[in-house]
Amino acid sequence: MTTYKVFPPHRLLCTVSLPASKSISNRALIINALSGSTCPLQNVSDCDDTRVMVEALGTMPPVIDIMAAGTAMRFLTAYLSTMPGHIHTITGTERMQHRPIEVLVEALRSLGAEIEYAGEEGFPPLRITGRRLVGGKLSLPGNVSSQYISALLMIAPTMKYGLELTLVGGIISRPYIDMTLAIMTRYGARAAWTDENVLKVEPVTYRPVPFMIENDWSAASYWYQMVAISPDAQACVELPGLFAESTQGDSAVARLFEPLGVSTEYVESGVRLTKGAASRETVTESLLSQPDLAQTLVVTCAMQNRPFTFGGLQTLRIKETDRIAALQKELAKLGYPLRDRQVELPDGKTDLQLLWDGKRTAELPAPRIATYEDHRMAMAFAPCALVRGSIEIDHPEVVTKSYPGYWDTLRRAGFQITEV
Repeated sequence: MTTYKVFPPHRLLCTVSLPASKSISNRALIINALSGSTCPLQNVSDCDDTRVMVEALGTMPPVIDIMAAGTAMRFLTAYLSTMPGHIHTITGTERMQHRPIEVLVEALRSLGAEIEYAGEEGFPPLRITGRRLVGGKLSLPGNVSSQYISALLMIAPTMKYGLELTLVGGIISRPYIDMTLAIMTRYGARAAWTDENVLKVEPVTYRPVPFMIENDWSAASYWYQMVAISPDAQACVELPGLFAESTQGDSAVARLFEPLGVSTEYVESGVRLTKGAASRETVTESLLSQPDLAQTLVVTCAMQNRPFTFGGLQTLRIKETDRIAALQKELAKLGYPLRDRQVELPDGKTDLQLLWDGKRTAELPAPRIATYEDHRMAMAFAPCALVRGSIEIDHPEVVTKSYPGYWDTLRRAGFQITEV
């Protein structure tokens, strides 16, 4: 097992080359393929999740192993269902084979797809026989993964009757759905919200267009975290390739980190982060639309000794790991006992929250942070070195899932990283 020990720089003053957006890359790859385009996408992410998509779409082997890439599993399941004459089995890691996919499979079957479970019912691997789907009307709970919804939307223009999708109840991760619609529209699709909970996609063929992928706001969140918790009052980080008008829901990181003491200035090249005035109030925020920022924000607040309540975390139980349990276990090692709770909302729904009341406990001697095969665990905890003087991270290689250059970028920013 590899373990990194991370030591902080004396000053935090750097310009950072961020990776391209994984979320945009994976959607654009599917839509670009469905358009029949021969134009290569520009600035495609080089992370593991995107790499497996590129390889699968490029070679279309009989057995497609997407490893631990949940987005690829969902998007490719939908894509392969629309390929007449193709038969594929799609599989992944052991963890992936225990991540539920029944909601998507049943939705696709109702639209005319031919999909069989090659192992345990309700989970990958899947055997998919491609055909032209009929489409029509479909209803899904609004609180299912937005990746299921995006997967269905992206293939809808190829369906005989298109798709009218009604989302019942509260909708989680709406910005990711809006991102999908924006990219589809760029490729000529007629797809839009027709009501607060209804999406309609006409059976209009995609057309090939050149497409440039912007840099990743999710990756930017770790640099916001570093500025927030750095003891350097003059900390300044520039992040080229980010835009105020972004289709990425995680661009909300600029707003979310403002009360944590990070000022965002939009400059010609991207954004500039500097120390601002931090509120000392308890942080109370719903992350229903930005669940991927949960680990970064939770760890940041802990390092600032700031009590918090973060809600909207329903999907964190079924990510790369159970992120609620992982955060509780690893922050407890550092002396931060976190509680989770289900809260009944006025509309009868429930909200999963994670909170800390500001009371510390004794930390473990020489704590090491486990990463649970989860890239965001490694990247959210490494900045703790700025507060603690050092931090040890097990299995640091997990960052290749979304940010392959993370450790090298930290080194260029002045962090010292040694293998122990």
